[in-house]
Amino acid sequence: MSEPTTNNIYSAAVAQFVSNIKYEDVPTQVMERLKLLILDSIGCGLYGTNLEWSQILRNTLLAVDQSSNQNLIWGTNQRLSSPHAALINGTQIQGFELDDVHRQGVMHVGAVVLPSLLSIAESKRNMNGKEFLASAIAGYEVGPRVGLCMGPEHIAQGWHSGATLGVFSSAASCARALSLDPLKTLHALGIAGTQASGLMAAQYGAMVKRMHAGRASQSGLYGALLAQNQFTGIENVFESEYGGFCSTLSRSQDRFDLTQLNNGFGEKWQTMGVALKFYSCVGSNHTTLDGLRKLREARPFTLEEVEEIHVSGSQVTMDHVGWTYVPNGLTSAQLNLSYCVATLLIEGECFVDQFTEAMVNNPERIALAKKVYVHHDEAITAKGSQFRHMVHVQVKLKNQETLDITVEAPRGSEHHFASAEDIIHKFNILASKTLPQHQIDQLVESILNLEKLDDAGSIVDLMEVA
Repeated sequence: MSEPTTNNIYSAAVAQFVSNIKYEDVPTQVMERLKLLILDSIGCGLYGTNLEWSQILRNTLLAVDQSSNQNLIWGTNQRLSSPHAALINGTQIQGFELDDVHRQGVMHVGAVVLPSLLSIAESKRNMNGKEFLASAIAGYEVGPRVGLCMGPEHIAQGWHSGATLGVFSSAASCARALSLDPLKTLHALGIAGTQASGLMAAQYGAMVKRMHAGRASQSGLYGALLAQNQFTGIENVFESEYGGFCSTLSRSQDRFDLTQLNNGFGEKWQTMGVALKFYSCVGSNHTTLDGLRKLREARPFTLEEVEEIHVSGSQVTMDHVGWTYVPNGLTSAQLNLSYCVATLLIEGECFVDQFTEAMVNNPERIALAKKVYVHHDEAITAKGSQFRHMVHVQVKLKNQETLDITVEAPRGSEHHFASAEDIIHKFNILASKTLPQHQIDQLVESILNLEKLDDAGSIVDLMEVA
């Protein structure tokens, strides 16, 4: 392998951070937050076990991978090779719009980090909890920084940012787990970066949207495994003016900020910017749903009273979820703002039991969704990525009464992070669809005390069904 070049100072800085990070370097509050994030992601993955797209993917890869039984498909007793297990387990975490989101970085972190990292821990069986947490923190810190570098325009251009950015989170965690030196870590990132892909058109109904995170997790794993064996990647994957990640995916030489890649390493922890979801839909919808809850609490109104509902938000919100609802499967239902508003107002909740194939074409929901109008607010867009989920919600009633509320960040966000009790409650609901209670209790205990484990791979053992 060649030495780093002078035109890759940012790529090299990321590799240095990943390779050198230690458990002891991370503040206690960051590690405590990380463990709660891990618990939430694994709960999402266990819920995703029996979803239709997870089953199709599992059956397809089991047929391809007949001779391999290395890594567990979570929530089953079936096993596949490490890359295929990472693909499925990542798909399961992102499978029902339940998993975490870094709002400014515009990505889901746990779904790309944990499947590949746990596959290494499960295979090695000699990675203790502290090493696992240090490896996880590498991925939770790197991916969001790439998202900050690219800005919200990245998803606005049509890239599914969680997938494109996710390869770097996965590669970082896997490189750290394999104890790669800075140069090999640099190559792991360069191998992962050239595999970055994911198109937002998948949000309009395709099952493949669910697979994007799993594919990113798999790509990062490939990057680290190949670099471990001297395979080389793009050494200036972020900086290259022609064909680099930033220049190519932004279609520019200036619509990105390379300084964000290594900004605040060891001082500002992006892990603390990861938010959790308490609605089973895309994160861009959550501030609106919170606002409607609060309006209804302050002034209860019936569906019959509603004349119109207007939501004003950022350009990203408009592009991402503000399109006219067309019943085209659960993916489109969970990503469409109008449909989710209708669901919340009719059902009083917007969680897993409210989204079924039977409800996709529900006339009552569709009729109410047509009363919801989504508008671009230039002032919100101008506030930048930190406010990309900010919305103004206005409910106009037939008696000429108007209800207004502004919501900057949703419940479970970094500004209003959930309690451990709320996260454990959510985990129990999701995991109970797959596992018996005694295993659920053991998983909670193990994950929340990860630093005490001699074998981090034992977490996977607790996700196997009899």
